[in-house]
Amino acid sequence: MHLNDTCPSCGAGGMTVFYEVNGVPTNSVLLLNTREEALNYPQGDIALAFCRACGFIANIAFEPRLTEYSGKYEATQAFSPTFNAFHRSLAAGLINRYDLHGKDVIEIGCGQGEFLTMLCELGGNRGVGFDPAYRPNGQAHNQITLIPDFYSERYIGYASDFLCCKMTLEHIQPVAEFIRTVRRSIGERPNTVIFFQVPNGMYVLRDVAFWDVYYEHCSYFTAGALGRLFRRSGFNVLSLWTDYDDQYLMVEAKPGSVAGILALPQEEDMETLAREVRAFAEKCRAKLAVWRERLAQVRANGWRAVIWGGGSKGVSFLTTLNIRDEIGYAVDVNPNKHGTYMAGAGQQVVGPAFLKEYHPEIVIVMNPIYCPEIQRELDRMGVRAQLWPLD
Repeated sequence: MHLNDTCPSCGAGGMTVFYEVNGVPTNSVLLLNTREEALNYPQGDIALAFCRACGFIANIAFEPRLTEYSGKYEATQAFSPTFNAFHRSLAAGLINRYDLHGKDVIEIGCGQGEFLTMLCELGGNRGVGFDPAYRPNGQAHNQITLIPDFYSERYIGYASDFLCCKMTLEHIQPVAEFIRTVRRSIGERPNTVIFFQVPNGMYVLRDVAFWDVYYEHCSYFTAGALGRLFRRSGFNVLSLWTDYDDQYLMVEAKPGSVAGILALPQEEDMETLAREVRAFAEKCRAKLAVWRERLAQVRANGWRAVIWGGGSKGVSFLTTLNIRDEIGYAVDVNPNKHGTYMAGAGQQVVGPAFLKEYHPEIVIVMNPIYCPEIQRELDRMGVRAQLWPLD
């Protein structure tokens, strides 16, 4: 396969590959109804490459035709109290900061509309959401329109006072082209506020979070790479910040001005970023070795082990380590996933109540931020198991 080394963010050539994984599932959160379907799911390759001109990181082996965003796509985190508390706090903070009351709001990549609904209900706003994976359920949404489609040039006529896009830009390959489309949609409305949330690329690098590298995520941003992209696209970057235990990176911006050319203090310099990229591959080999040793311990002791988290992190963890029998099941609080199977690895997804009969000795937690919530649920059910958070 010919790999295009041209940066999708700044257009510079010579992106250099620093991390590769071959034969990974091309979708990790589709609802797969049989183990056979999961084990034989189509595969693609990951070749993470670094742009030394702007700091952007991309999977240059990515092929968009291999991914699917449809009604089978199930990525909501709305069944977690921990996540819901964060989501509500985020919505309230944006409403207060930008006086979002009685305003027109657009969300790109709205999922099933949970966050857009919060913004509209808490602020009395009018909302329009776009997502090809939205599943119409026949319920009427007061002051909200949800469109089951990709946001594109055809929708730039929708005007807004506030435009948000959460955990979507990382799925888009031509990132500069997309952000320029968003900029054209705003036109000459200088007070429109833009809010984007993406996975924090620096968290992935520094924590060597190999489980956060999966096929659908073709684009990775640190604060510097994100700030530079928005400024090049005609925005004045107001703030860059992280949340959710540094896992999420946020940017707030308005249509550009002279002040928009200035970098913010949160943006790392290219030397720092290049150093983190160089260290990632070596550290990743060591971390993979640690987890292989832990799984060998599970096998040697005959322990029953499960992962907690039946989404993308779980798929990446299982498939990167080529885990099969060492892990019996994947636990998830989302009932829509129960009875389905993990792409590429084949573990069945079960609800927490299953553990009352299964009695695992080990619960490997795919996201450490949920450890307190998970421990409370295990205690409530009387399940005694060690928590092994990914670290």
